[in-house]
Amino acid sequence: MAKPAKPAVRKAARPARISPAEQARIAELFARFEAQESDPSTELDYGGPFTLVVAVALSAQATDVSVNKATVKLFKVADTPAAMLALGEAGLKPFISSIGLYNMKARNVIALSRIILEQHGGEVPLEREKLQALPGVGRKTASVVLNELRIEPAIAVDTHVFRVSHRLGLSTGKTPDQVEAELMGKVPEPYLTRAHHWLILHGRYVCVARRPKCEECPVADLCPSRHLFVAR
Repeated sequence: MAKPAKPAVRKAARPARISPAEQARIAELFARFEAQESDPSTELDYGGPFTLVVAVALSAQATDVSVNKATVKLFKVADTPAAMLALGEAGLKPFISSIGLYNMKARNVIALSRIILEQHGGEVPLEREKLQALPGVGRKTASVVLNELRIEPAIAVDTHVFRVSHRLGLSTGKTPDQVEAELMGKVPEPYLTRAHHWLILHGRYVCVARRPKCEECPVADLCPSRHLFVAR
């Protein structure tokens, strides 16, 4: 899918106090992530805004792998709001029955397809307020969609982002919203639209929950938590 032209990135409020040394450390963290993967993207398969919204909505409390296994067949028969609505809940459920909470997700996908058709002319509304108003699309889902399409810099905080942000000393927030606010204030502006993906991928493949792979970590020397996992 061709990405839209990158808009001017909205500046996030910077923290009141952050030392020059800490600013340099954070900048180096993301420079190294960029050196590994300059243009990271979601691991969900999609072909446009509608299939992206559906895929992200289906991914709640499910893995990207499981969603991709379902949507590879689903999107061959229903990759537009009209086709999805024609499929209906009964027709949709067999495609997504392997995904957790599939009954509720089927209701939401059909409902959001109807709203997109009836209220938005068949086009996914790409303004945050309208996007979040769709059934099954909360703040996190909207953030993922808007950030993936390079429409609005956003950092959706899932378990990976939450864990990595704390281990890397980027946040002390106790809730996803607090972590998001801290990250949006600390991540250097040039990296804002990509930070979400870098943190997720780092948490998914390197800084894993139980035994982080510190020996493979490209930012190990910049990590204040390394001593917790590496024997002296």
